[in-house]
Amino acid sequence: MSEHHLLLCFLFFLSFSQILLSSCFSFYNSTKICPHGQRLALLHLKKSFSIKKSHSRFCGFPSYPKTEHWKEGSDCCSWDGVSCDLVTGHVIELDLSCSWLSGTIHSNSTLFLFPHLQRLNLAFNNFSGSSVSAGFGQFSSLTHLNLSNSLFSVSPEISHLSNLVSLDLTWNEGAEFAPHGFDSLVQNLTKLQKLHLHDLSECGLYGRFPDKDIHLPKLELLDLWGNSNLNGNFPRFNENNSLIDLYLLSTNFSGELPASIGNLKSLQTLDLSDCQFSGSIPSSISNLKSLQTLDLSDCQFLGSIPASIENLTQITSLSLDGNHFSGKIPNVFDNLRNLNSLDLFGNNFSGQIPPSIGNLTNLNVLDFSDNQLEGAIPSPENENGFSSLSFVGLRYNLFNGTIPSWLYTLPSLLLLDLSHNKFTGHIGEFQFDSLEYIDLSMNELHGSIPTSIFEFVNLSSLYLFSNNLSGVLETSKFEKLRNLIDLDLSNNIPFTQ
Repeated sequence: MSEHHLLLCFLFFLSFSQILLSSCFSFYNSTKICPHGQRLALLHLKKSFSIKKSHSRFCGFPSYPKTEHWKEGSDCCSWDGVSCDLVTGHVIELDLSCSWLSGTIHSNSTLFLFPHLQRLNLAFNNFSGSSVSAGFGQFSSLTHLNLSNSLFSVSPEISHLSNLVSLDLTWNEGAEFAPHGFDSLVQNLTKLQKLHLHDLSECGLYGRFPDKDIHLPKLELLDLWGNSNLNGNFPRFNENNSLIDLYLLSTNFSGELPASIGNLKSLQTLDLSDCQFSGSIPSSISNLKSLQTLDLSDCQFLGSIPASIENLTQITSLSLDGNHFSGKIPNVFDNLRNLNSLDLFGNNFSGQIPPSIGNLTNLNVLDFSDNQLEGAIPSPENENGFSSLSFVGLRYNLFNGTIPSWLYTLPSLLLLDLSHNKFTGHIGEFQFDSLEYIDLSMNELHGSIPTSIFEFVNLSSLYLFSNNLSGVLETSKFEKLRNLIDLDLSNNIPFTQ
């Protein structure tokens, strides 16, 4: 190609680039950024509130008065908590959470002059006297609404926001719900993916949860935690559901778990703790193959643990404590190697701990206290097993024999409670000094207190009473135990000094 042609190509490229840049700048300059009316509406909204830090004292992250930075004459789309559509300039998001705000949002508030709003977050402020009034009907495009900890009263008008994907009304203490129950709250919210109604028992969220199928096919999270005045049976979901997290803890739900619980095949978290559920665990729970957390603690469940639980291969936390389960613990832990917390405290399990427990090498918490278990305690599958174990609770059982040697080799162990069993023999020397709590009381141990215990600089509680321990015990041995608060060595063979 000749130099002449190269020059022509270069000039054409330069000319085209200028036209393109000119068009871009022209587009940018023609974009509506912060229309005058919206700026005035925001400034008027700012003036309707007072500012006080204590209004956001429960905010979980650093808070500050966002509206203090709203100044006349500047682009409102650059203000804290304000986001605009890049083309039209319409305000599409207001995030005033944790902004120290106090005041009542009336039905004629300038808040309702933003019909294109898609996200509204007023959480962790004090809007006492405010309610979800007819003005909220202006927000036909709203997909995310967060009124948590804002003292808003909630009425059926909220169900008119039919495009809502996420609704959070958590901790609205002092607010009042209209007496229409759960049905009226969500009857039109068929696009909901996340519904947080945590701890609204003092706000009038009461009555019976609907027994019919819940037709919220996109719902991924349902949080009813802490609503002690809300009762009902386990929610019914058909197979066409997307539920990932279900929190019913500390409600008044009761009855048996239905076989249809197996329909929740996407479920990752199921927390039914501190409820009135009863009966046995249905075998269909094995369908919940994505389940990571299962908490059925402090209910009225009974029967045995179904062997089908071995199919929950993704589970990391299993809490069945405080129930009436009985029989032997099934030997199903070969497939549950992701478990890091296993809590069967306070049941009526009997027999021996199954050997497959030794395969749980990721275990951090192991609590089998207050049962009728007996025999020896299984060893980990290899010498590095249980290296993450920090909590071992086996008190109030019928274990016998010597304390397993592997318990002395756990590098992360903070709490060891083997009290009220039938352990015999000597207390061995611990290889690590991480322990903060030791309770070996009410056993049949003998010999002297191991010298390694006196090296535990973080030890706060040491209970060795009611054994057959003896030996020389000099007060100087306790010099390193500067954090020791509770010490009980009574009811042993008298120590000499």
